[in-house]
Amino acid sequence: MTKTILITGASTGIGYATALLFQQRGWNVVATMRSPEKAGALAALENVCCLRLDVTDPESISQAIAQALQRFGAIDVLVNNAGYGLIGAFEACSLEQIERQFATNVFGLMAVTRSLLPHLREQRSGIIMNVSSIGGHLAFPLYSLYHATKWAVEGFSDSLQYELEPFNIRVKIIEPGPIKTDFYERSADLANKPELTAYDPFVTKVMAAMKNAGDMGSSPDVTAQVIYRAATDGSRRLRYPAGGNAGALLFLRKLLPDRLFGGIIRGAMLR
Repeated sequence: MTKTILITGASTGIGYATALLFQQRGWNVVATMRSPEKAGALAALENVCCLRLDVTDPESISQAIAQALQRFGAIDVLVNNAGYGLIGAFEACSLEQIERQFATNVFGLMAVTRSLLPHLREQRSGIIMNVSSIGGHLAFPLYSLYHATKWAVEGFSDSLQYELEPFNIRVKIIEPGPIKTDFYERSADLANKPELTAYDPFVTKVMAAMKNAGDMGSSPDVTAQVIYRAATDGSRRLRYPAGGNAGALLFLRKLLPDRLFGGIIRGAMLR
C-alpha cells in the first residue's frame, strides 16, 4: 500500500527537496505551504497534493489535514519543516518579532502535531519528524531566539516520544547543519533598531561569517535524503544529523568543555 507524507514549508529549500524525493520514491505527497500558488513544478507531479497550510493559523491546519485525508485516506509521516530564523542582537528584537519566531518554529510545529495526532493514534502507526537544527545543541552569535526555539523543539520531541510509543507512533528529530537554502536571506528576519547602533560592528562581522557558512553548506537534497532514511529505516532512532559537518560539530559540542567550544565559535565568527 502506498504511503503518504505531509510536509510543512514545502515551497522551497528542504521542504521542496523532500517533497520531490518522496514523490520520486513512489509516495503520496501532501506538500503544504502558506501560498500554494508558489508550488511550482510540484503542483504538476503525480500523487502530489499542494495545499495551503500556515502553521500559525489553526483553521488552515485543520483544513489541510482534512483535505489530505480525503485525497489519500491516511497520513503515515508528518515532517514539521516550516520555520525561519530571527537574526540580530537580542536587544534589537521587538516583542512582535520574538512572538512570531516562537509562534512559527515552536507553537506552529506543536499545533500541526496536535491536529494530526488523533489520526495517527487511531491508526496506531505513524512517524512525526521535527526538523530542528544543530542549533538545537550549540549556539552561534545573533541567533539567540532562533536557538531558543530549536532547543524547545528538541526537548518537546525528546519527551513526546515516550507518550506516543504505546500507539506505535515514532518521533524523530532531523538536525541539519548549514544548508544552501534561502534561510540566510528570504527565510530570515533581521532584527533592527535604527537608533541602536552599538552592535553594528559585531553584527557586520558575524553576518559575513554566517553568509560564508551558508555558501559552503550542503544542498537541501542531503537533508531530504536523511529524512527519507529516517522515514524508512524501521528504527526508533531519535536524532539524525544532516549535512557534511553536522555530525562533527555535534560531536565536538559533546566532547569539548564550554570554554574550548566557545573559543572555536569565536574564532570562526569573530575573526
